Amino acid sequence: MNQIVMVFRYGPWLSPARIRRVATCVAVGTVLCLFFLAATAHGLSDYSGRPLGTDFSSFYAAGRLVQLGSNPYEPGALHAMQQRIFGAGTPYYGFAYPPFFLLLARPLAMLPYLLSLAVWQAGTFAIYLSAMTLLKRRFGQTLPDGLFYLCAAAFTAVFVTLTHGQNGFLTAALFAAGLASLGIRPWLAGLCFGFVAYKPQFGVLIPFALAAGAHWRSFAAAVVTVLALIGICTLWLGAPIWAEFLKAAGLSQSMILDSGAVGYAKMVSVFAWLRLWHFPLAVAYIGQAIAALLIIVESARLWRSDADPRLQGAALCVGALLATPFALDYDLMLLAPAIALLAGYEIQCRSIPFGASLLAVLWLTPLFARSIATLTLIPLTSWILIACFVAIMKQAASRDFGWGVAKG
Repeated sequence: MNQIVMVFRYGPWLSPARIRRVATCVAVGTVLCLFFLAATAHGLSDYSGRPLGTDFSSFYAAGRLVQLGSNPYEPGALHAMQQRIFGAGTPYYGFAYPPFFLLLARPLAMLPYLLSLAVWQAGTFAIYLSAMTLLKRRFGQTLPDGLFYLCAAAFTAVFVTLTHGQNGFLTAALFAAGLASLGIRPWLAGLCFGFVAYKPQFGVLIPFALAAGAHWRSFAAAVVTVLALIGICTLWLGAPIWAEFLKAAGLSQSMILDSGAVGYAKMVSVFAWLRLWHFPLAVAYIGQAIAALLIIVESARLWRSDADPRLQGAALCVGALLATPFALDYDLMLLAPAIALLAGYEIQCRSIPFGASLLAVLWLTPLFARSIATLTLIPLTSWILIACFVAIMKQAASRDFGWGVAKG
């Protein structure tokens, strides 16, 4: 038994050859799945009648409504546009992103749907790989190039994001590029972190981390970026668009969080864990609030210290997923920069208990997260994210990094 524990603690089983084989299998499986969806499609819909790219259909329909001068946040108008594009039997896919996201949706809607979907997926995937390259140059020089890019491209959350037509690549890219630029290109870092406002639930930790780390120029750049986006969207769409957005956001909260319209098994938050176990709604919100508060406090303490920036960056990515009640399995793309940072740290320091095994679990989790929660009611993803965050904090506390001591 002790030998088994030692194997998983120090990770000798995780050889480069084994990593390469598993990642190649996942990559091939992802490509085959995409070919299957294309081969069994009927027009713009898949074999089950859902639009190809599922969630992307809402981005596209919202962009079309803006193109026509209509309100993209009106559920009836949005569903009517989706049915007009994909057929009368098309289910409703909501749109509750801030008006910032319409700056992308509007030009995408000018293209034919399949071309627009291809441009969106390929374009954001390329941005993601470029941002991961920046992160590797800054923090992962010890990571082998071939293995790094294979694992980044074949990461299991890539499969989930591609099949949903979602924006996980963009979110991961903004975090990766922001962390890679922090301290050397502060204004670029702030710009990237400011753009995260397109998906504001993942920006909760950012201002606390930047302030705690005394990254004031990046903090200012992020604030200016958000204010500029607000100004551009207000001039373009008019001030009433914000009231419409808030109404749509409230409706989404009611449908998705309060009523579980998308299914709590698809979500990865503490809130979803408690709802999956049928805790009352108020208890779930309180539990999520407590978790968010603890993560904010601990993240600020970590960023205030002289801890390794790779640990700080990984904690920001993992903590961003835990601090919000609304995070789904395709949002686990945020683990990609976290894994890269932790892998670079672990290769150099070899000091995180069960570090290699933890990285393997993080890399595989998105592929099984939804199925395990659906079949067993075990919120495995939430537990893994919590375990990862705790491991990062314990590692920072165990090293001579001035833990809990202000910089300077």
